[in-house]
Amino acid sequence: MRFGINSFLFVSPFKTESVKLFKKFKSWGFDTVEIPVEAPEHVDPAVLKSAAEAAGIAIGSVCACMGPGRDLRGTTAEQKTGFQYIRTLIDQAAAMGCPRIIGPLYSVVGKRGPVSPVDQKKEFAAVVKNLKALAKHAADKGVELVVEPLNRFETDFLNTCDQGLKLIKAVGAKNVKLHLDTFHMNIEEKNQAAAIRKAGKHLGHFHACGTDRGTPGNDSLDWAPIVKALREIGYDQDVVIESFTQDVKVIAAAAAIWRKMEPKRDDIAVKGLANMHRLFGTSARKSKPAAKAATHPKAQPAKALKSVKPLGTSKPAKKTARRK
Repeated sequence: MRFGINSFLFVSPFKTESVKLFKKFKSWGFDTVEIPVEAPEHVDPAVLKSAAEAAGIAIGSVCACMGPGRDLRGTTAEQKTGFQYIRTLIDQAAAMGCPRIIGPLYSVVGKRGPVSPVDQKKEFAAVVKNLKALAKHAADKGVELVVEPLNRFETDFLNTCDQGLKLIKAVGAKNVKLHLDTFHMNIEEKNQAAAIRKAGKHLGHFHACGTDRGTPGNDSLDWAPIVKALREIGYDQDVVIESFTQDVKVIAAAAAIWRKMEPKRDDIAVKGLANMHRLFGTSARKSKPAAKAATHPKAQPAKALKSVKPLGTSKPAKKTARRK
């Protein structure tokens, strides 16, 4: 298991010159960085890849930013724009040596409202059709598409693990997986641990977020059952801290961040990582430098570090985690 940081905490939009953050993230002990690419022209994949290798940190994921006009269930024009945007991200991720595209790949963030059953079926079919085509292109590039349910205030399309699994099953591609986020699950799931267990082998990415969008582990969430469930399903991919502050004003407005969560935004990353090591029973470490680009045309996902089981812990009980 590797621990990562989403760059939205520090910058928006992420541009090629933002690679200067990589050394800071590495110095704090992060294994991976998650890069939201708001516009493909903002970044030079070759420069990002080289900078990550030099800093000794892996580009673990590229986050799709589904803004206005990018909608796989929208109008014909919106679907075309969204499709081309994600396709370009796939190409860029492969060029960076990044193994996955994550996020709400299906629709514009913030699009919500009552939808008739007939229109729901039409929208679902449109998303499935688009994701199938994108999954094929992604597979050719060695990239996964990891779809994230959001809470009801950010989308009406995909809110729960069950809905996400239904979509993944309909797409039917091995490289299309589920992305779960503790912030959204805290709103929509009756039991986060149960949702993680249900996702099982289909879980391809995980966001560790505080209930207030601040420091994970310094919030009201009961993390023990969540960590236990991740261990039980054998999850060994990235656990990424995705938090926001007032410092990045565009994201603060979008995520409704109206106050300081910590005295300094660096504290969210540093304290959050320390909390993750404590909760998962791992020790702080310096990650190995990211591997050089493979000569094979498909990007090769970086090998995840195995998590260390805390000393003195017994085997997980079969008892279902308590309902929150």
